[in-house]
Amino acid sequence: MISHLRGRLLSLTPGLAVVDVHGVGYAVSLPLPTYYEVQKQPAGAEVSFFIHTHVREDALALYGFWTERERALFERLITVSGVGPRLARAILSGLPPEVLLAALAAGDVARLTRIPGVGKKTAERLVLELKDKLIAAPGPGVPAAPPARPAQTGANAELLHQALTRMGFKAAEAERAVGALGGRVETEALGDLIRDALALLSSR
Repeated sequence: MISHLRGRLLSLTPGLAVVDVHGVGYAVSLPLPTYYEVQKQPAGAEVSFFIHTHVREDALALYGFWTERERALFERLITVSGVGPRLARAILSGLPPEVLLAALAAGDVARLTRIPGVGKKTAERLVLELKDKLIAAPGPGVPAAPPARPAQTGANAELLHQALTRMGFKAAEAERAVGALGGRVETEALGDLIRDALALLSSR
């Protein structure tokens, strides 16, 4: 199993990094807190991920995290019945780790159901199965989103749409969110746009 990966950053989009390790390109799925950290790095920089390797009969998928604590929280999430790696990544992307841990500890089902893909039954299972376990789990030491950086004009609308669909929203929902943000899409940082798009979509 791959548990750690270090190499040259070939490409980065919300939710996915491609890393060159001795001539082999590894596709690594990322939750948004990790994406925000990698976004700080210039193209071609060396990056390092803590990896969870998910093996199925027909595929092998790598999920990468900036910190061991973030990976530990992901691995707690996938122990819950009905929560696979994709949904666990969406959960980590939908709420900052410290907010997620607080919601689980408080049994805040309503807040959890605002995450795309998390229905009431799944939220209840998350609380039931993790509330006590997370008392001993690693703390919420995942770095916060980095400060805003200048947006790349002409690219943000497509990247924002891609990020939202990878997080579980339908294409039409993603289009509505992009449209609702209007001219901000091409003038503001992508991380800020993703945060505000999630707030718009979660309030509907």
